[in-house]
Formats: sequence, C-alpha cells, structure tokens
Amino acid sequence: MATVRPIVNPTSVRQLDVFYDYLCPFVFRASVLLKNVKDSGERPLDIRWRYFSLIQVNSKIEGFTVWDASDSEARGRLAFKAAEAARRQNAFENFHMALLRARHEQRADIDEIAVVEQIAEDSGLDLARFRRDIADPEIVSALERDHRAAVADYGVFGTPTFIFEGGAAAYVRLSEPPEISDSVAIFDRVIAIGADEPRILEIKRPVKPSPD
Repeated sequence: MATVRPIVNPTSVRQLDVFYDYLCPFVFRASVLLKNVKDSGERPLDIRWRYFSLIQVNSKIEGFTVWDASDSEARGRLAFKAAEAARRQNAFENFHMALLRARHEQRADIDEIAVVEQIAEDSGLDLARFRRDIADPEIVSALERDHRAAVADYGVFGTPTFIFEGGAAAYVRLSEPPEISDSVAIFDRVIAIGADEPRILEIKRPVKPSPD
C-alpha cells in the first residue's frame, strides 16, 4: 500500500491556476478561501486566475463564441474584459475581489458598464485608461486563449477549477465563504485530495429530497 503523504508542506510556495467566471457563486466562495489563506501567511500561494466562460461552455448555439459576441449577447463578457483591463494596470488583485463582492454580496449587475467603472474607480484604477482598454477589440483574446486551453488541456467543465502543480485538476464547490479561522484547514484538505491523492476521482454529497 502506498504511503499517505502529509497534507501540505507549509513552507513551500504552492503554484495554482484557477479557472473562473465572475457570475459563479462558487468562484466567489473559493476566492474568499484563497484570499484568507494568502493573508494568513501560513501557506504561501502563487495564484494565476484564468478565464473560463460558463455562458460559452453551456451554449447550445452552433458556432457561438463569447469572445466573438457583443457584451449584450453574452452575460459575464464585460467582467472578463474589465479584469483584463485591470491587469494592464497591474491592479488585478484588488479589482478582482471587489468585482466578485459587488456581484455576490451586493447583488450588483456587473453587466452594466457604469457599475463596472465605479468598481474600477473605487479600486484605484485610472478610469480613462480603463475605458480605453475596455474598448480595445483585442482585450477578449485572453478570454479566448484561457477558455480554449481549459477545455483542451484539462477538460474543464465548470468553475472554479483548480489546476495544481503537476497538472492535477479539481472542480471545487464550497457551501459558503469560509471564515478566516477555518480557511487554512479547508485549503489543506482541498490540497490533500485534489492535488496529492490522484486515486480519488470524485466525492459527491447526496442531498436528501424535500418532502412533497
């Protein structure tokens, strides 16, 4: 029998890709988890946030692509563009969490340009440059690149999907945003199964049906 490895080496930097969509509540919960872990200083993380459109993967329209559509034709497209515009100003981290909190805590409509611009301004971005970058037709190329790579390289089907060092992948759904005090322990368990135990292919909790 193989030896069970420790949950995590707390001193090593964990490199992690996360495929995500701003529309997804599970992405928000995972983002809170990862922010709490990073802020704790107990588990050094190097996270690369990569785009994956749920509208695209669930589309039944032949030939439809989010990156070739307009913002009005594809929910969530504007948020991806905005995130890439924030990257161009080296301001992704603050903007990323602010946009997620606006969507999932404040129930803001992040398909509205005025909402997204306000978040950008509140996050300290240069609004004039932000507007120019949002209008750049090439800004959606990052979405196309990441989404195609997610499907072709890892078989991603939903968000958030964690890609660990060595190529192991796990679709992670949390029931709620974790408390700060619980986050490191939860993260260690995700690593123990998702990254370090390839023999476990799936764990799914059955839900007791509601009485009629």
